[in-house]
Amino acid sequence: MKVVNIHKRTITQHKDELSELLKTLGSKNDKFWPKHKWPAMKIENGLQVGNKGRHGPIKYSIVEYIEGELIKFKFSEPKGFNGTHELRLKSIDDSTTEIIHEIKMKTSLRASLLWLFTIRWLHDALIEDAFDTVENYFSTDEKQTAHGFWVKLLRASYK
Repeated sequence: MKVVNIHKRTITQHKDELSELLKTLGSKNDKFWPKHKWPAMKIENGLQVGNKGRHGPIKYSIVEYIEGELIKFKFSEPKGFNGTHELRLKSIDDSTTEIIHEIKMKTSLRASLLWLFTIRWLHDALIEDAFDTVENYFSTDEKQTAHGFWVKLLRASYK
């Protein structure tokens, strides 16, 4: 199955401000990832091409990195996830930046079922929570995207 999954969020901040947060991704001082709600993202030896990372059962390696602008990962787990996911920042103007997370992959039959019934739902919630984390870093108003019934059920079953 061909999978293209895109999330975007516009943040009222200069790209340089968001770049500083993106540089912390996968580190002990991560200000981007919603580690207060989800398994932490861990990247061995920092953000550099070739380094391996993971969050929960999802594993990958960095295949492209432009500091503070783009991190592109290639999946290594789960088996049957053949493709990439990336985070990038796009400057809209001097005070507005768009965060984009994009998955492009082909999945085996087993991986397609895993994606359709489990991972897609959890992934979508996680990315929106990550975008909330970034937005909340710059705001006093707490943004919190609501999770649907299926996400709550899946998360409860993993505890």
